[in-house]
Amino acid sequence: MPNTLQYSRVLERRPSHDDLIDHLIRSTALQRGEATRVILDVLAYFDETTEEFVRRRHRELQSGGSVNAEIFERIATELPHRAVSPPELSLRQLRRIVYG
Repeated sequence: MPNTLQYSRVLERRPSHDDLIDHLIRSTALQRGEATRVILDVLAYFDETTEEFVRRRHRELQSGGSVNAEIFERIATELPHRAVSPPELSLRQLRRIVYG
């Protein structure tokens, strides 16, 4: 789930999305506030860097009870399926993103 920092980054770099918000209101049952939030969520998702994704997924999987060996293997298989596929990262590179 995107956080406030991601929303503010999206809002800083992007123009108003009133046309898209209006389209969502016309084509769905969403109210203006809901449509705005959906758009911000989607833009923040696509704005997430590889490093942010790796750290977020590590936290999510770790809180779900997975161990690092499983976590890094899973992240490695998920990365190529991101909206903008990042370069292939080794398990060591994934660990360095999380632990420095």
